[in-house]
Amino acid sequence: MFVDWLGVRPGSTWLEIGSGTGALTQAILKRAEPARITAVDRSSAFLAYAQANIADRRVDFEQADASSLSMHDDAFDAVVSGLTLNAFADQSKGFAEFVRVAKPGGIVATYLWDFDGEMQVLRYFWEAAKSIDPGAEAASDDDPAFEICKPDRLEAAFKSADLSDVEVRALDAPAHFRDFDDYWAPLQRGHAPSQELVASLSDEMRSRLRDRLLATLPIAADGSIDLIARAWAAKGKKSL
Repeated sequence: MFVDWLGVRPGSTWLEIGSGTGALTQAILKRAEPARITAVDRSSAFLAYAQANIADRRVDFEQADASSLSMHDDAFDAVVSGLTLNAFADQSKGFAEFVRVAKPGGIVATYLWDFDGEMQVLRYFWEAAKSIDPGAEAASDDDPAFEICKPDRLEAAFKSADLSDVEVRALDAPAHFRDFDDYWAPLQRGHAPSQELVASLSDEMRSRLRDRLLATLPIAADGSIDLIARAWAAKGKKSL
């Protein structure tokens, strides 16, 4: 949905910042007919995973920090980032780099989870976690880094960067789980805040969290669970 919404012409050059596992990279390859994609991430593990799963000569992978890119000014037709801007140590500096390396008239765009709204996969989790421990999400609730995930803040950031034709929209994707274990299993591993919380719990507290989720998730008669995964997306054009 994100790639199609951008409407970047075929044969364009793309820079993807915070490319992670390569999911967005693959979508660009499939949907946008790019000439080249430079995929940048600071994690060597993510880059190794993406390189092992994307065999396409149009993609170059590079390890770099988003706030200090090696690319020249005005270098790319499209500069994009998915689910990463809130994790930048210096969001203002990182976003300034997005704009710097885009060509005049080029697209700058991002999308971020709607943590406070209809990112239901996580909202159900945190509501359950707070019901057994009211302080469970206190740190992230107060973290100013997550303010950028709100549509008004995202729009303001794009407009303050002197981008034109700024648009913000919700992207809703279905999140289907065949049963509760399909939802619960990914929470047992990884380094996202939700996964780290589960890992930190005692067996008793983990069991209480599991029971609370079983009681609150919208589980259908066949055991499946259907939720919404909403992200807020923003795009703008660099001034000529």
